[in-house]
Amino acid sequence: MRIPESRGGRPLDLPSPEDRVVWSLRHRVEGGSPLGEGARATVTFDAGHAAWSVVIRGKAIELVPDRVPRPDTVVRADAVTLASVLAGDESGVYAFLDGRLTIRGNMALAIRLDAVDDPGRPPAFPRARTARTLDVETFYLEAGRGHPVVLLHGLGATNASMLPTLAELARDHRVLAPDLPGFGDSGKPVRTYDPAFYARWLVSFLDAVGVARATLVGNSMGGRVAIEVGLTAPERVDRLVLFAPSLAFKRFREATPLVRLVAAELGAMPIMVPRTLVARAIRLLFARPERLRDAWYDAAADEFVRVFASARGRMAFFSAARQIYLEEATGEHGFWDRLPALSRPALFLWGEADQLVPARFGPHVVAAVPRARSVVLEDCGHVPQFEQPERTHELVRGFLRQ
Repeated sequence: MRIPESRGGRPLDLPSPEDRVVWSLRHRVEGGSPLGEGARATVTFDAGHAAWSVVIRGKAIELVPDRVPRPDTVVRADAVTLASVLAGDESGVYAFLDGRLTIRGNMALAIRLDAVDDPGRPPAFPRARTARTLDVETFYLEAGRGHPVVLLHGLGATNASMLPTLAELARDHRVLAPDLPGFGDSGKPVRTYDPAFYARWLVSFLDAVGVARATLVGNSMGGRVAIEVGLTAPERVDRLVLFAPSLAFKRFREATPLVRLVAAELGAMPIMVPRTLVARAIRLLFARPERLRDAWYDAAADEFVRVFASARGRMAFFSAARQIYLEEATGEHGFWDRLPALSRPALFLWGEADQLVPARFGPHVVAAVPRARSVVLEDCGHVPQFEQPERTHELVRGFLRQ
């Protein structure tokens, strides 16, 4: 994948990368906590032969010249990369995508610390922001300038799952990647998480960030949310790009009566999910899991376990998953009877080896919306932006140029 190049770096006339790391950390410490009042967190920056930790307690922030026990986040890279990221010469998010930096623990925390909302930051570098939308505190990343594009992640994921597409499009678009309500670092109200709610929330989000009309790019559940906005608020949508969107099942609905009996509030009960099981499940999303770096699986598993550890996170997950399965396929409110009303240009991408959303949905979509474009990616699973980023983004850019 192509990573936006660093611009506007701050030259530091210091004798070693390690000195540059310390200088940059002290500079950030003097700037105060970027996490807001009441925040408590510890982040260790580990260069292997040396390490430094930042301890945040409310508005106070302290630099410790060593590792600390049980940090919330560990960022690992060589000293040169750490120095460059901490000095603002390059983006830690892009160094992560490039394989030169790894993140363990609370990935959102690492992104918040890296993507400080600094006016002097190069436009293509992500900036961490929050917005109050439909009474939900929404965490999002913003990068680039130009026509607005909103990236929508899938069930159980966060905006980190859309980082390859953010990196690609931020070179010439204004890209916004929110954590959907109920997931990641966004608010998690106790409510029904269905497409209708997410569509209202997304329109509110567009209002909050000053966007009248945007291209929506969604993966899995995020794709279904994008379609709902295209159906209910087409005036806010330019184009739709849908990576294996989760659509209403026409078959395999035998469990519907049982699922209706299982309330999402089941998530209020303590449920322990072994991290190793989560990591294995994530690998099943790909046709060839070995294509992806182990560090990416580690970061994704850590984030899922972190969010799922909270009762509200579990309830949101179960509610959204329940709504995906229970959505009516036909009838007045049925998905497939409503889909022909989709008027905005749409590109559907399917993974040939996707075990979650089969590519055989493609012909049904084309039958319902003949003007939509449907492409099956060979040897690809459920997350094409990570598994086949070059081919995926080539198709996306070609579609956006039409």
